[in-house]
Amino acid sequence: MVFSINGNKDESIRVILTTVYKALEEKGYNPLNQIVGYILSEDPTYITTHNNARNLIRKIDRDDLLEVLLKNYLNL
Repeated sequence: MVFSINGNKDESIRVILTTVYKALEEKGYNPLNQIVGYILSEDPTYITTHNNARNLIRKIDRDDLLEVLLKNYLNL
């Protein structure tokens, strides 16, 4: 028997990214540019504190985030 929590992890990351995206949009930022800046630098100041977005995104390990993004991009 194989047990995997990847489905839950992927869903959690999706929910957090969606929340962060919306918070950035609400504050007038370009969400894609800000999230990419955060991923490349791990500098949390790319993410607004609005709606607790900065604290939420910091809960995600960058490697996990990149893995989920790549899997979704490749439809795996």
